[in-house]
Amino acid sequence: MKLQKEFEEKIGYHFQDGRLLKQALTHSSYANERHMGKQADNERLEFLGDAVLEIVSSEFLYHRYPDYPEGELTRLRASMVCEPALAFCTRDLDLGRYLLLGKGENQTGGRERKSILSDALEAVIGAIYLDGGFASAKEFIFQFVLNDIEHKQLFFDSKTILQELVQGNYNQQLQYFLVREEGPDHDKKFVVEARIGDTIYGQGTGRTKKSAEQEAAYQTLMKLKHQLPEGCGGSSCI
Repeated sequence: MKLQKEFEEKIGYHFQDGRLLKQALTHSSYANERHMGKQADNERLEFLGDAVLEIVSSEFLYHRYPDYPEGELTRLRASMVCEPALAFCTRDLDLGRYLLLGKGENQTGGRERKSILSDALEAVIGAIYLDGGFASAKEFIFQFVLNDIEHKQLFFDSKTILQELVQGNYNQQLQYFLVREEGPDHDKKFVVEARIGDTIYGQGTGRTKKSAEQEAAYQTLMKLKHQLPEGCGGSSCI
C-alpha cells in the first residue's frame, strides 16, 4: 500500500479506487502464485490502455506533423508505442520497483524486462482512464510517453544515428566490444563498450547484447552531441 501511494505521488495522480492501481501493477505471475483468479492481473487493463494510448498518440502526431502522409504517421506511431519505446518511458517512473511479481519472475529480472514494463505502463493508462476518465489518461500519456520525443527518438535510433555520424565525421571504424557478462544464466546481463578506433566513448548494460549495444551507442551520442544538429531525433537529421 505504501509503494502504491509513493507511485501515485510520482505520477501526480491519486486514484479514487485504489484497487485499479493495484491491478495495473499486478503481473500474472503474482496473481497465479496467490490463486487470485484470472481477472486479477493487469492484462485486461493493458488491453484497454493500449487502445487509449493509440488514440492519444494518433491525435498528437496528427497535429504535430500536419504535412506527414498517413503512412509516415503510422510508422511514427508504431515506433513511439512499441515495446522498447514504452519500456524506455518507464525509466523516469522507476515502474519496475512498484510491480507485484511472482517469486520466479522477480528472481529472473522481471522488474527490468521490457515486455513486463511496457505492458504495465499500458495497464496504468487503462486504470487511470477507468478511474478518472479520458482527460486524466491523456494528461498522463502527454507527461510520461509523449514528452521529449526528439530525445527518445535519439535513443531508439541510437545505433543507426551513431553509425552515420561516425561515417560522416571520422576516419576510424565504430565497433562494439563485449566487455563482460554478469549474473547467472537465467538472469544474464551484458556489458558492451562502443569504440571509435581505439577510443572508448560509451558503455552500456542490457539483458541482451543488442540492448547493451543500444545503450552504449546512446551514451556515445550524448558525449558527441555537439556534433548533432539541434532537435535531432532520427537518422534523417544527420
